[in-house]
Amino acid sequence: MSDNRAVKEALGKQGAYGEDIDIDLYETGSRDVDQIDDLESSEYRKYMENVGVVADEINRSGTLMFIDNGMSHCHAQEQEGLEMMSVREALEKHDGLKDYFWTAVDPTKDKYTATSYLDDADGYFIRVKAGHHVKNPVQTCMLINQNKSAQKLHNIIIVEDGASLEMITGCSTAHHAGDSIHVGVSEIFVGDNANLTFSMIHSWGKQTGVRPRTVCNVGKNSNYTNNYVILNPVGSLQSFPVANLGEGSSATYNTMCIAHEGSEIDTGGLVNLNGKGARSEIMSRSISMGGKMCARGRLVANAPQVKAHLECRSIILKDGGSTLAVPELEAHVADVEMTHEAAVGKIARDQIEYLMSRGLDEDQAISMIVRGFLSGSINGLPPALQKELDEAIEQANLGD
Repeated sequence: MSDNRAVKEALGKQGAYGEDIDIDLYETGSRDVDQIDDLESSEYRKYMENVGVVADEINRSGTLMFIDNGMSHCHAQEQEGLEMMSVREALEKHDGLKDYFWTAVDPTKDKYTATSYLDDADGYFIRVKAGHHVKNPVQTCMLINQNKSAQKLHNIIIVEDGASLEMITGCSTAHHAGDSIHVGVSEIFVGDNANLTFSMIHSWGKQTGVRPRTVCNVGKNSNYTNNYVILNPVGSLQSFPVANLGEGSSATYNTMCIAHEGSEIDTGGLVNLNGKGARSEIMSRSISMGGKMCARGRLVANAPQVKAHLECRSIILKDGGSTLAVPELEAHVADVEMTHEAAVGKIARDQIEYLMSRGLDEDQAISMIVRGFLSGSINGLPPALQKELDEAIEQANLGD
């Protein structure tokens, strides 16, 4: 545990990237929230389904839902080796959880981690025991339902040696709660010879400030995939998740963003390749539709025989918007292979004219090209999640 005095001092520490948010302007969200037994009949169903969370829970191994700062739903299908509960419950049940609690994320990192630490923020705890493979995805939903409030969550995911898990996380803001902030601290631990796919589909409010803080520690010969998708307007989003890789392990980051007018998005990821033969790929596709978009990627080689690649592709659709690609490669040993590629482009006029000759108007043609740019940009998704992502792209407001 950290020194409270140092954490309190960090309340004045701005984030390394993104605009500064005055947390004091927002009241801490309620922990006393509605308990939902049946998600299908819930008034929040539409928000869940917009971000890939299935209300009928079919083909899901479990569901956890937080409204504001309280857990409102926790249901797991009968499956050996899977544990799901709130972090508070887990701390009471497992003495060993203290060995993980606030060890991956430093609470003094900035004001956002500090406020979560000092408020003793609750969140979800998911654990897959050694040697177990969870058959279907576990889904989580984080919903802000209180205007002028701060949602502060602290999540812990543990995938033990020889285990595997796929997660789908959907985050959303209720229409009446748009002027709010989300601070989500996630500490992830992947053991040796283990696999975790962590996919996030988010739909926030036009004034919502979003500040996730995620660190994943990956053991030997394991695989970690982080997929992040935001297609609808958001006020201000800043995310820079970190993965620390052991020997023979891999990390893949896929990011898909649309910066609408009035949105400011600064996202990317850092991978520290700390073990011999570690591998990583950071892929980003983004579109500015009048908003500000920054795609960062940083790969750091600290061990021999590592291989890593970083790719950022952006399109600007409207004047007044901006896009910035910041690819960084850093090596501390000689025997490495690291590459990067960044490109900012526009939609070719001949493509638009061809589609218009086939009966589409100009807005419809542009929308179809944009959907093609986004679709299929995340490789290796399970078919069910790919279908949900394609549907999210179809439903997104792309100007048609």
